[in-house]
Amino acid sequence: MVIRLRDPNEPDGLSRLINRQIDAALETERAGEVPRDYLGASVLGDPCARRLAYQYTGIEHDRVAGRNLRIFAAGHAFEALMSRWIRLAGFDLQDVNPNTGRQFEFSVGGDRVRGHADGIIAGGPDIGAAYPLLWEAKALNSAAWTDLTRRGLRQAKPGYFAQIQIYLSQLELQACLLTALNKDSCGLYNELIALEADIGQRLVDRGIRIAELADRGTVPGRVADPSQCRGCAWISPCNMERTDA
Repeated sequence: MVIRLRDPNEPDGLSRLINRQIDAALETERAGEVPRDYLGASVLGDPCARRLAYQYTGIEHDRVAGRNLRIFAAGHAFEALMSRWIRLAGFDLQDVNPNTGRQFEFSVGGDRVRGHADGIIAGGPDIGAAYPLLWEAKALNSAAWTDLTRRGLRQAKPGYFAQIQIYLSQLELQACLLTALNKDSCGLYNELIALEADIGQRLVDRGIRIAELADRGTVPGRVADPSQCRGCAWISPCNMERTDA
């Protein structure tokens, strides 16, 4: 493939041209992936049941922009860095279940709801919690990371808090060590989150109910808070629905 700089007088012309090529390639790659046929633990804290139903059934949505796909990929790279650092610090982090050779995972509701955890810490330094611990890693921009350090996970990132509670309840663990990286400064924040079993189980049960309704062709009603619709990839099919079930 030959790349030609269309306007050599534009100082950022080359960057924009190459970035378009990269993003187009990433979007093509994403379009070729097989969509999930289940609800993952990472989305079950979403207050919009309709959005979850659309995700579960694979309803076509607005394309994910290449820039966002780059952000997702960078998140995986940051997770690999954090796992290395945690191990260097003396924690016995296991990201593969020795019994299955796969990630630590769960599947319930006839495979309608599933989850794949970042890892489990089998042992390590005394940090005031008994092992084994669930381990979750998040990479955040400076504003989100600072908010997390000030208010804690439950208040700053309720969706992540819900995800962790689901993993804890389904994997039968008592606590999680969250490690969060500031992508801009490389600052690290760690927080222990205790199991609140009723939260995780309630969210799993909700996800199963939404999936079962979707299997019967029932579309949940729209979310009450319209601010939740901002930036939703499913806004077009949602607006086309004639009635709220």
